[in-house]
Amino acid sequence: MVLFRRSLGDILRSRRTELGLTLREVSGAARVSLGYISEIERGQKEASSELLSSLCDALEMPLSDVLREVADAVALEEAALVGATPITPRRTGEVVPSAA
Repeated sequence: MVLFRRSLGDILRSRRTELGLTLREVSGAARVSLGYISEIERGQKEASSELLSSLCDALEMPLSDVLREVADAVALEEAALVGATPITPRRTGEVVPSAA
């Protein structure tokens, strides 16, 4: 679970810095305390689905993209731990064709 929280925090922080937003700006837009967002970004606190949705809205990023990036980061970390070949992470917005 720590790996998931850390990856989630890294991705949210990365997006926030890409947008040039401060914690205070995201806090105001998401209506979440600045300290709590800081703890989420450091992987120390878990975000509820409602809170994560508010953060994604404030960061103008679909929740599905955040979860996809977290899943890819976790898969790469798992693969490194067991020495397996990791999956190839999808790019944000990439559509996976269905097997029809």
